[in-house]
Order: sequence, then structure tokens, then C-alpha cells
Amino acid sequence: MKRIFFIAFLLINMTAFAQTEKTTNTPKKLVVDFFEAFHAQDTIKLKSFALDGIKMQSVSMDAEGNTKLNSDDYSKFLKSIASIPADASFEEKLHEFRVEENGLLATVTTPYSFYFNENFSHCGVNSFQLVKFNGEWKITSLIDTRTKKNCD
Repeated sequence: MKRIFFIAFLLINMTAFAQTEKTTNTPKKLVVDFFEAFHAQDTIKLKSFALDGIKMQSVSMDAEGNTKLNSDDYSKFLKSIASIPADASFEEKLHEFRVEENGLLATVTTPYSFYFNENFSHCGVNSFQLVKFNGEWKITSLIDTRTKKNCD
């Protein structure tokens, strides 16, 4: 009887651990955590979510209708987040999550609207490329679009 109880106890704990791991270590969870840290201006957490050498890009159109592709260093992004004044407010509202996961690779796409000091600034789509290293998802690339048009 003790042996059956011990085996049942082990199985219950293994199942609980597996469920916790699955729900806390997913591509979507990483992106949710990224935006929580972003809104809190927690650059230490933001840095921990990304692989060194992360590629950051933004796509937009100039006044003449030409596509612009801007690249930036993640460290510059972190400095810009840290430098937002305390009296300023900003929010990136995510409208949905589209997650594609295949083994060690995942893509998370999030349409968004961005507000600064409660005023609409722009909208677009974020696309996160993630790779799983030693059981932990890391952002390897982040590209977004930015526009003021068709932001329904």
C-alpha cells in the first residue's frame, strides 16, 4: 500500500511540475513578460529575455511612400526605455498573439497600438523570433512595423 501511495505521489508531482513548466516557459509567456518589463521600464529583465547580439529592426514608410528599414542595437533600445521620464506614460496595447512553435524555434506576432501620454501615436505588428537554449526561450530577433494608417 505504501508503495502504491509513493508511486501515485510521484506521478502527481511530476504532472504538476510538467504543467507548471509548460505554462511558464512558453513563447507567448516570454512575450507577455517582455511587455510587462517594458511598461515597468525594467531594463534588467528586458536584457535577460534577449540573446546577446539580438537584431532589432523597424519597418515604416517615408512621406514619399518608400519603405524604410531601420536597424538598432538592443542596448540603445534599453537606454531609450530607461530614459523615459517618470512623468510620461506609455502603453503598447497588444491585440492578439499568433504563436508558431516548432521544436527549438518559435515566432510570436502581436498586432499593437501604441499610446504616449494617453494619446495615440502609431500602430503596427511586432514579430519576435525566439530560440530555445537549454530549455529557456530567448529573443534573437525583433522586427516591427509602424504606421498611423489603417489602425482599426
